[in-house]
Amino acid sequence: MNPVVEEIRLSLPHIELAAHVFGPEDGLPVIALHGWLDNANSFARLAPRLKGLRIVALDLAGHGHSAHRPQGAGYSLWDYAFDVLSVAEQLGWERFALLGHSLGAIVSVIVAGSCPQRITRMALIDGVMPHMGSEQGTAERMGQALQAQLALTHKRKTVHKTLEGGVEARMKGMVAVSREAAQLLAQRGLMPVPGGYSWRSDSRLTLPSPLRLTDEQAMSFVQRVSCPTTLVVAEDGMLTSHPTLLDRLPFTLERLPGGHHLHVNDDAGAILVADCFNRFFAAP
Repeated sequence: MNPVVEEIRLSLPHIELAAHVFGPEDGLPVIALHGWLDNANSFARLAPRLKGLRIVALDLAGHGHSAHRPQGAGYSLWDYAFDVLSVAEQLGWERFALLGHSLGAIVSVIVAGSCPQRITRMALIDGVMPHMGSEQGTAERMGQALQAQLALTHKRKTVHKTLEGGVEARMKGMVAVSREAAQLLAQRGLMPVPGGYSWRSDSRLTLPSPLRLTDEQAMSFVQRVSCPTTLVVAEDGMLTSHPTLLDRLPFTLERLPGGHHLHVNDDAGAILVADCFNRFFAAP
């Protein structure tokens, strides 16, 4: 496919974000949010196949061509949620839909649960809830996160001698992706540096979270979602090992073959997800 893609930059009061825009200007407003350490090209296969939507696919803060947060700031879920609402304000979208994958799906649920009156529909891909923790381990987790943040100042980013080396590294990341997916992500994620290429993403994104929501806190966001919501569960993805969680969700579940990045790994996966979401967005 050779879709027409518009590149835009959004100068928010607190940060500048980059985005790809797909679809007709009069389409249903949608903000698309990618996964952890990915970028807007995560939707390069899927977005052109979605009908009647005006999709603004963000590079989340610290990812792709978007700015990094200032020194001393972090990348909490609520910071991302504020970014999304700030983007909607700048676009003049009082109400809009959300399309989220993995981390982007979690942020979508945070936004839709916090401000249900703003969200018209929500389409999620293999993600829905943040990692949850117990209250007993809060202080220990905070200490570990603070120490990791201090240690980060002495670490340097990995430099890959060639573009191909950077692509292969992404293929073997914490969540493996296909070569084609890694190449798409590399187009917005790799940058030339002395000695080769390095990923643009902010190193602080790899730090452990200092706080985790409890089960009750996380579910409070899910329970406040009031818009129609569908969740694609990849058969070889990250949610199938949590059947108890899936049983508790008040969302429509669509189980599709493929891994965690099924919408970007190949055309076949993108077509399956697109067929599912086109039915969802066309429904009354």
